[in-house]
Amino acid sequence: MSALTIRPETRADCAQISVVTEAAFADVDHSDGSEVKIIERLRADGDLALSLVAEDGERIVGHVALSPVRISDGSQGWFGLGPISVLPACQRGGVGQRLMQRAIADVRETGARGIVLLGDPAYYARFGFRHDPRLVYPGPPPEYFQRLVLEGEPPAGTVTYAPAFG
Repeated sequence: MSALTIRPETRADCAQISVVTEAAFADVDHSDGSEVKIIERLRADGDLALSLVAEDGERIVGHVALSPVRISDGSQGWFGLGPISVLPACQRGGVGQRLMQRAIADVRETGARGIVLLGDPAYYARFGFRHDPRLVYPGPPPEYFQRLVLEGEPPAGTVTYAPAFG
């Protein structure tokens, strides 16, 4: 893979983001195949707060989306990270890591207070994400729901994602 560039999405990237996302989740057991539709709806609803692509010089090989979340304790400035996608042929090559690092840095620059996500605790711990039993997302096993505090105190309550997540 040639040099990797991480940049904000453009309108021209939308179709390729869908291709990358569909390929990345095609063989994932916990996926219901809705990831492409989630991104499209976030975009249509104006809830796509940050959308970054990873380019290898020839094509888009990865994508990450962040959208605002609501927390029942009234905490403001929190975002949900996901979906994050990397073409299967490019996985385990640092693309996801670079997307995560850039997404965290970019959302921090906006004054965000934190990020939540649903994912593998072993993987996301390397970026500082931790399960906090005071922060709840009903449904999946609790240890997979994690948060990263960027500023201030950790919130406590139930998290609601943007309507695109259903």
